Amino acid sequence: MKLSAIAAFVLASATSFAKTYPVTANALSCRSGPGTSYAVKRTYAKGHQVSISCQTSGTSVNGNSIWDKTSDGCYVADYYVKTGVNGYVTSKCGGSSGGGGGSSGSYCKKLNSAGVNLIAQWEGFVASPKPDPIGLPTVGYGHLCQRKNCAEVKYKFPLSKATAKQLLNDDLPKYTKCLAGYLNSKVKLNDNQWAALTSWTFNVGCGNVKSSTLVKRLNKGENPNTVASQELPKWRMAGGRVLQGLVNRRKAEVKLFKTGSSKQAYPKC
Repeated sequence: MKLSAIAAFVLASATSFAKTYPVTANALSCRSGPGTSYAVKRTYAKGHQVSISCQTSGTSVNGNSIWDKTSDGCYVADYYVKTGVNGYVTSKCGGSSGGGGGSSGSYCKKLNSAGVNLIAQWEGFVASPKPDPIGLPTVGYGHLCQRKNCAEVKYKFPLSKATAKQLLNDDLPKYTKCLAGYLNSKVKLNDNQWAALTSWTFNVGCGNVKSSTLVKRLNKGENPNTVASQELPKWRMAGGRVLQGLVNRRKAEVKLFKTGSSKQAYPKC
């Protein structure tokens, strides 16, 4: 057997055994990069099985900032791929850790009550998951369901506001972790500042936070109150238009950020 034939056989065999995941959107765009601004290279129909070669962060889609690089060499929003996992299912593209921050891991994983209440206020309460067009609704205070009927949620439906708060607290370490990964250890934040930035991260997604001017300015050593006051209000658009709800949320986040506190939350709790 010729070498080229052997290579083709090995490739075909590897492809046939690769794990695949179903597309949940009616027509899912596969783009040249991990974000909605990149060119569409091809489109997958609902139910199409995609093989994921690696994953990375990018434009947040309904709170999920993970993008999957398919075996076709283009990227799809993980929100529209049913992996059954709330997070990464394979290695990160390029071998990157997705971080770059200098945190030792001793930052506050959870938020103070002011931060939890702020997120709950602006996310709104949903007692039971309701099927949406792609079968992945939200429930509680902004929890994005990862499985049909939110099967991954350990609390009984309908949720009470108390169990919804517990679910929110379960979700928050994911967002504090990515935020901590993008800030260097020279940044000093109290618990109110940390809570305000985590609320913003929860809303816009880790990928957007990573590439933000806000994070870049904090890492350069600029005054945190000045940076937050100038940068947070810019995050007020969705679907190409300004939403008053986002304007109001950003105002609330700035107010909390500028509320004095002697309790440190980052880089050490």
